[in-house]
Amino acid sequence: MNKFALIGHPLGHSMSPLIHEKLFNLSGLSDTSYELIDIAPEDITGSRGLLESLRGLNVTIPHKQTVISLVDELAESALRYNSVNCIGNNGGRLVGYNTDCDGFLRSAELLPIGGNVAVLGCGGVGRMIAIEVARHGGNITLAVIPQDVKNAQLLMAEILAKCSGASVRIADISNLDGSYDLLINATPVGMYPKVDACAVSDTIIENSSSVFDVIYNPTETLLMKKARAMGKTAVGGASMLVYQAVKAHEIWYGGSFTPEDISKIIADVENAVDSMNK
Repeated sequence: MNKFALIGHPLGHSMSPLIHEKLFNLSGLSDTSYELIDIAPEDITGSRGLLESLRGLNVTIPHKQTVISLVDELAESALRYNSVNCIGNNGGRLVGYNTDCDGFLRSAELLPIGGNVAVLGCGGVGRMIAIEVARHGGNITLAVIPQDVKNAQLLMAEILAKCSGASVRIADISNLDGSYDLLINATPVGMYPKVDACAVSDTIIENSSSVFDVIYNPTETLLMKKARAMGKTAVGGASMLVYQAVKAHEIWYGGSFTPEDISKIIADVENAVDSMNK
């Protein structure tokens, strides 16, 4: 049997088994299993044997950096972010990847990431998104709370070092103004159960052509609802979640899926999230 897993700590409810089992089924791989393995931070350094026993695995908090010492090679995506969320096992040789960036780029491929882009937040996912936007020529406004200004300054310096000629500025999220081709929420504001929260004013939403929200629970955040009510395109986090998993299957065994297959899984994930919240 080909064994796959998600490792992290703590592991609560996860959409990963649902997504990966559907992808395995679409690939006709019946002799597979996908499990959640909770590994405490103090135990991760001794887990090389466990990793070798798996055909492939996903990695989540808090192990995305610590597993780097356990793999034999880092793909360019993992080197770019110094972060691993996917490991492929090539005959005992472990290769680390970052598929979060693929998940974002594929789910946002119809959005204007090369235009004027406001990124709300500068944490892990916000950092990745801001760097990808810069790599694709976007003009970035990092909109953060006052406590995160220093982190935003560090991110700005990282972007300028990695992307020569990039355009980056920092703004207070409560005083954000201007107009944007794309507004990206990379904060937890609006996440279940605090679904009545929105990170920016209606004016900013009105002045943005499109919206991307990394949150997948709820499937339609208040930010997305407001944007759609104004006639804007709004994409939610379920698509990013599914697309990063799709990339993992491409890595693990050369999986291939149609756009229709992927759209169906995204809908299944959204339905599962909605049912979970009832």
